[in-house]
Amino acid sequence: MRGLACVLMFQTHCYDSWLSPGARQSKFFMYSQLGGTFPAPLFLFLAGISFALVTDKLRQKNLAPAQIARATIRRGAEIFAFGLLFRLQEYIIAWGWAPLSDLLRVDVLNTIGVSMMLMGILCWLVLALHRGAHMRLAIILSAAGTALLISLLTPPLWTNWRPNWLPWPLESYINGVHNLGTPQPWLFPIFPWTAFAFAGLTAGFILQSQWARKREAAIFFIAGAAGIVLIAAALWFDAQPHQLYAAYDYWHTSPDFLWLRVGMLLMILTASYAWCRWGAAQWGFSPLIQLGQASLLVYWVHLEFVYGRASILPKHSGTIRIASLGLLCIFLAMLTLAFLRTRLKGGGAEILHRLQGSTGGHESSQPPGAMGSKPPEPAR
Repeated sequence: MRGLACVLMFQTHCYDSWLSPGARQSKFFMYSQLGGTFPAPLFLFLAGISFALVTDKLRQKNLAPAQIARATIRRGAEIFAFGLLFRLQEYIIAWGWAPLSDLLRVDVLNTIGVSMMLMGILCWLVLALHRGAHMRLAIILSAAGTALLISLLTPPLWTNWRPNWLPWPLESYINGVHNLGTPQPWLFPIFPWTAFAFAGLTAGFILQSQWARKREAAIFFIAGAAGIVLIAAALWFDAQPHQLYAAYDYWHTSPDFLWLRVGMLLMILTASYAWCRWGAAQWGFSPLIQLGQASLLVYWVHLEFVYGRASILPKHSGTIRIASLGLLCIFLAMLTLAFLRTRLKGGGAEILHRLQGSTGGHESSQPPGAMGSKPPEPAR
């Protein structure tokens, strides 16, 4: 799934950066950008699933809730620090024309880090209050309820409930206002983006339950069916003549659109499982799995060759054909980088062992959620 998110991220960024104003008016560009609504939800959703697997493994080692919280919240803080470091790098590279406010821009890495810290707090509270057979159910219900609450609070926090009494760097983490006076849809604030992580946390704890592990194939297809139901319900609610909110922005703050995307994420999860268990992922080398193993690295690097001063094509001046050739070059270059990164890290056999037994959040060639493996790390 991370590999798919990387490919969607590449095509969205490449066409956005390189196409001329005329080409950007085409239906091709419009449809290409629709794919751009999925990389960030995919990465956040998978962060939630990986977080559930890590927490479950630590719990099985009989660690205290406070110890589990420290380990998982520390990892979230590390990802958040990577996000700040990335912003600093971007500012230095763009020295002279980038505004100082870019250092405090809320990007997807920041939000993944914050999401992990928030999930760590939630799991800590639930684990401290619940023991025994009902613990997993309590986490599942708490995570799903938190995702729902975040989605429902997003519209007012972007409009009439805006915490504009906060300094803009803090308010921006709530609604993406940045320093521009109004919330910006191109940023990744806590509301609504962390809802995808809590949805992934819900899915992860369900997939790791004993009941699900004994019915592996069935549970993944049930997830796909649940995704279809979510999509249908979201479309039905959106079609109702009376809306819950006075200010309704379907594409940016609507709970209906958020849950429609969660439904599609569940369908992608099912498709990924089928791909890994019965599809081409069993044939040998898989570009998507390879990209997924180094998703943070290729996210970090490709932006410089698409948006930065090292852009391989002139910005906002290309045709669809030229931009597509550039996209192919970026894909092949990042695939090569991911391949070298995994091979230089310790050799093929050692890598395979780590991917199958690790809880660090990387994809393997095994089906997501399989026994002894983990599902397929971040993007715009």
